[in-house]
Amino acid sequence: MIALIQRVKQAKVEVDGKIVGEINHGILILLGVEKNDDQAKAKKLAQKVMNYRIFADQQSKMNLNVQQVQGELLVVSQFTLVANTQSGNRPSFSAGASPKLGEQLYQYFMECCHQNGMRCESGEFGADMQVSLINDGPVTFQLQV
Repeated sequence: MIALIQRVKQAKVEVDGKIVGEINHGILILLGVEKNDDQAKAKKLAQKVMNYRIFADQQSKMNLNVQQVQGELLVVSQFTLVANTQSGNRPSFSAGASPKLGEQLYQYFMECCHQNGMRCESGEFGADMQVSLINDGPVTFQLQV
């Protein structure tokens, strides 16, 4: 399971011109699910995202996590994160989870975040989404479990 996380001042997801998820200060999470992923990996990745220290403290050091700064999460399914791009000019998605498993683990990931008291917005699984953000920093990390 892969999460591309971006520290944002604000972010939103639109489907068919309607906003389906929107946050202010927090983390935009692009989430990719692989075919061998399970709930244990989803929970571990959710914990890692929520505890990852990417926000500045009073000394301008990245020492605070999203919970410590009362930030929000916006989770967007992104199957292209699991693509194999090592050869050729076309990505291979053979490592990707089935849509059924992908959606189950996407929902479970968000449930894990909610259980920790996080405000967690989302995109719409499988939809054609338009994502807008103001990347703060910019600060972007890839996390994988």
